[in-house]
Amino acid sequence: MTAAPYPSAVADGTGGTDAWALTAVITRLRRALRTSIRSEYPWEALPMARVELLLRLRERGGVRVGELAQGLRLAPNTVSNVVQQLVEAGLVARTPDPADRRASLVRITDAGREQLAGWERAHERRIGGALDQLGEADRAAIRQALPALAHLVDRLTADPAGGG
Repeated sequence: MTAAPYPSAVADGTGGTDAWALTAVITRLRRALRTSIRSEYPWEALPMARVELLLRLRERGGVRVGELAQGLRLAPNTVSNVVQQLVEAGLVARTPDPADRRASLVRITDAGREQLAGWERAHERRIGGALDQLGEADRAAIRQALPALAHLVDRLTADPAGGG
């Protein structure tokens, strides 16, 4: 049995909203991607907490642990622990903060960039393969939705509480 193209408040009678339907689809998409990618890219090699941190470091360059924690909306001790694991794996490095020698900056290393790139390639292949199996109308609809989804991400990033 195949699932409906997207959850519908009309179809299931729950009275859900567009936000509910989008949340449900994104949740299913993330779960499907996470479980299907394991055959090509071992999950243990780069768990999501590490991926998020490496992505942030690649975007921002050298950042203090506190800034990382704030940007990722995680507890500083949680981020500090992940950073330490990444340092030990050689994926990030701590360097003295030129503005404050008591503090350090965390930077992604070449090895970290390589591992993140491998993770991204595996996901691109997996999603690309699934997209190739869709009809042209579905692929076009997804392409058309991408700018709006990017705007939604920007809105959520700017206002994490969703208050508008």
